[in-house]
Amino acid sequence: MKTKVLMVCLGNICRSPLGEGILKSKVDSDSVFVDSAGTAGYHVGNPPDKRSIAVAHKHGLDISTQKCRKFSKQDFSEFDYIYVMDRSNFSDVASLASNQEEANKIKLLLSEVELDIKEVPDPYYGGDDGFENVYQMIDKACEAIAKKLN
Repeated sequence: MKTKVLMVCLGNICRSPLGEGILKSKVDSDSVFVDSAGTAGYHVGNPPDKRSIAVAHKHGLDISTQKCRKFSKQDFSEFDYIYVMDRSNFSDVASLASNQEEANKIKLLLSEVELDIKEVPDPYYGGDDGFENVYQMIDKACEAIAKKLN
């Protein structure tokens, strides 16, 4: 039976698509399924932000075929781990949990690593270097998650 991991940010166009792509590159796809979603439905059906696609490509990953989707209550029954990028995402996802078992699946992504910050900042309104910084944070966290799952 596959372990299922969901990465979640606000719009599912910047951070969580990177989380999906990075973690997929570090785990065995026969035993781990990775997906991503957003807490808001602004970009449903769209590909990730071109800057996320570019930074992933720079690191040898292709996330261009991903499609944005909105987080749903059904995701609690579909996924074993739900990693959120910031406290606002955490609150939004937790508000949909029906019980403690579902709530226990939610974790801040950066809680998996020792960094000075615990939230992945949203790079959407910043420059390209913000996407590189976010990539590096997510990559560190995904490395730690992959070690647990492999």
